[in-house]
Amino acid sequence: MEVIFNTDNNIEGKERIESYFSNKIKEDLSRFEDKVTRVEVHLSDENGDKGGSNDKRCVLEVRPQGLKPVAVSNQENTIEQAISGATKKMISNLSSLLGKLQSH
Repeated sequence: MEVIFNTDNNIEGKERIESYFSNKIKEDLSRFEDKVTRVEVHLSDENGDKGGSNDKRCVLEVRPQGLKPVAVSNQENTIEQAISGATKKMISNLSSLLGKLQSH
């Protein structure tokens, strides 16, 4: 499973975030690794330099084999919280989607 990070110009420490969360995302989605080819992580700071609450956004786009891409988004106060929340949403989404496919 390949994890690709995309960030806007307002995100600092891209390398640190990428190295830590790449492994974390792979670990969290490991039960789907035989069904998922790629995970794209899009990080942005909605307010830029202005600050504010819930302005960090993470969009996760997962490419399951033979299916259309699945995307979820999450906004929080920090990048770490945004990625964690989006990952939890993706686990739920993939569990539901792949569970339905197995039952048919």
